[in-house]
Amino acid sequence: MPAAPAFADGLQRVAELVAKAEGQMVRFNARTESVADEHLVQAEFNGARSAEWTEFTSECGKFAEEIAKELRIGKLTVAELDEEEHNLDRLRRWSRELHARDIFRVVESADADEALKRCIEVLNRYADDIYRAVHAPLGTETNDA
Repeated sequence: MPAAPAFADGLQRVAELVAKAEGQMVRFNARTESVADEHLVQAEFNGARSAEWTEFTSECGKFAEEIAKELRIGKLTVAELDEEEHNLDRLRRWSRELHARDIFRVVESADADEALKRCIEVLNRYADDIYRAVHAPLGTETNDA
């Protein structure tokens, strides 16, 4: 991993887990031989982050599709909202973890941030629909949820 403060806590945690398992860990610094090598290492690191952000963005799309499906079938229940809130929390945690590793800030992170914002908006609209359905006066609800 690149020598960056962003990794210090994680590296310390690994050292603690290794010690707890009565193992050994060796840390050392390595330097590239040339600027070209340094760029290659950074490119490889960024390639891995780009792939992670692309996967994250795809999962955000699946989140929005799932809510769209629930709306289509009229599944407007508090239990479903709770489940989707947990899914959004998972996406938020994942985003924080990716941001912590993405020390060079690949361009895909901006798209992923926008995708997460859309997920929040979709969930907020879904919650509004559920609250309207749940609190609708008796006999006026239009869904069989």
